[in-house]
Amino acid sequence: MNLIGNILGTVAGPVMDVIDKAVTDKDQANQLKAEIRARLIDQQDARLKAQMKVILAEATGESWLQRNWRPLLMTVIVAIVANNYLLAPYLGAMFGVGLQLELPEQLWNLMTMGVGGYIAGRSGEKIAGTLRGKRGRLMDEVDTR
Repeated sequence: MNLIGNILGTVAGPVMDVIDKAVTDKDQANQLKAEIRARLIDQQDARLKAQMKVILAEATGESWLQRNWRPLLMTVIVAIVANNYLLAPYLGAMFGVGLQLELPEQLWNLMTMGVGGYIAGRSGEKIAGTLRGKRGRLMDEVDTR
């Protein structure tokens, strides 16, 4: 819920404050806020679905390399990190020799995005479904007022 919460907090928070100050009718203000929240959720949901389609297209591709390039890249980066922070220091301490491989900042960022993106993507899918259900309840509440 962190991803959606951050978006709602940073983007919608100031907008919600302006609505509170500018719209005197509280029911109308609440309806406007609910609509903004619903659109933000829909936008996030659409972005997650687009990312999911790309990953699914790669995962179901005909070529072995097409299906496995992301996991292979992540495995190579993790192997370099494991070597530099686990294997090489112990070999250096025990035998005085430890080969460390350079890991450019771009590859480190790619690994953190890859791991974080996977976790955020999976969490986002679950959150979007939950919020979509809440949105339906919010819209029902607004309609009954």
